[in-house]
Amino acid sequence: MNQPSQTQTKTKVSIIGGSGFLSAELLRNLLSRDDVEILRVSSKDHIGQNIGQVHRSFYGLSDLVLEDIPPTEAVDGADIVFLAMPHIITAKVAMELFDTDVRIIDLSGDFRLQELDDYTRVYAPEHPCPERLGTFVYGMPELYAEQIKTAKHVANPGCFATCIAASLLPIAAAGQLSGQTVRLVALTGSSGSGVHPQVGNHHTIRSNNLKAYKVFNHQHTPEILQTLRAAGGKQVSLDFVPVSAPLSRGMMSIAQFDAPDGVDEDELRAQYEAYFKDFPLISVLPKGMTPEVVSVKNTLRIEIGLDIKTDEVSGKRTVCAIAALDNLIKGGAGQAMQNFNLMTGHHNAYELQNPGMWP
Repeated sequence: MNQPSQTQTKTKVSIIGGSGFLSAELLRNLLSRDDVEILRVSSKDHIGQNIGQVHRSFYGLSDLVLEDIPPTEAVDGADIVFLAMPHIITAKVAMELFDTDVRIIDLSGDFRLQELDDYTRVYAPEHPCPERLGTFVYGMPELYAEQIKTAKHVANPGCFATCIAASLLPIAAAGQLSGQTVRLVALTGSSGSGVHPQVGNHHTIRSNNLKAYKVFNHQHTPEILQTLRAAGGKQVSLDFVPVSAPLSRGMMSIAQFDAPDGVDEDELRAQYEAYFKDFPLISVLPKGMTPEVVSVKNTLRIEIGLDIKTDEVSGKRTVCAIAALDNLIKGGAGQAMQNFNLMTGHHNAYELQNPGMWP
C-alpha cells in the first residue's frame, strides 16, 4: 500500500452534515489518513459535542466537535467538502458553495440524476437549482474514473444503484443488455434509511422480518437506468423489488436477464473480470461460489457471482448476476472516499483495501 511522503501537502477537508451514519464512515477513513487534515465538521444536531460522543467508535481519538456554522464558513480553507445531508437540504447548501473554490462530493440524491422529470418523479416536486442537474460528475469510479479526477463537483451514487449497476456494467458495456427487461430483487440493511429512527425500521418490526417496499417504484430506479445507458445499455427496463432485511449493514442484489447469444458461463465470467481489472476491490467469484454479505461487511469490496441456466422446456438461457456490498461503505461513504482519492491524484483503492471481519 502506498504511503504519503513526509513532505506531502495535506488535503484540507470539511464535512457538512456530520451526525449521520455516512459521516461516521467518512470520519473513520479520514481520521486515519496522514495526507488529510479535517478542518471542520458542521451539523444541525449535537452541537458542541465531540465526534466521539456522537459516533462512539471515535471516543478519545479526536478533538473535533460538531459546529452549527454557515456553509461558507465550514469550507473556509478547505480543498474538498463532503455533503452528507438529506436531499433538498443538500441542494440548498450546495447553492451557497458553487461560487467558492471548494470541490464538492455530495452523498445525497440531489445531483445524481440528469433529467428534472426523473428527479421530480422520485425525490421531490421541485428541485432547488434544476439548472445544476447534469453538471455534477456521477461518482462511480468503475464508469467515470477519468472524469472524476478533474471534477469540481461529484455526485456520489446511491447504495442500490451501486450494487445493481456493478452487477450489470460489463454486460451493458458489451451491448448485450440492450432491449432487455432485468428482473431484480435486492435486499438492504436498516442503516440505509439513516440515523433517525422510523416506524418501518423499528427493531421490533425489522428484526426476524423481511418486507418488500416501494415495489417497482424505488427512487434509485432512474439512477440505475441512467447509469446502464451511459455504459452502453440502450432501452433497458427494470422490474425492481427492494426488500428490507433484518441487517444493520449489508446489501445483496439478484438480477436475472437473457443470456447473450453464444456466450457460455466461463466466457461471461472472463468478460466481467476484464471489465473490473483496474478495480481490485471488486471480486468476480469463481463457479461454485456465491456472494455473501458477511464477507464484504465493513469493507469497500463488492462480490459478484454469475450463473447461467438453460431451461429444459424452452431452451431459453438466463443469467443470474448476484452482487453483495456494504451499503454504508461501497454503497455510500467508502465510494465517496474512492472519489476523494481520484480527485487528489491517488488510485481509487488507495488506503481502502482493508479486509473485513469473518464471520
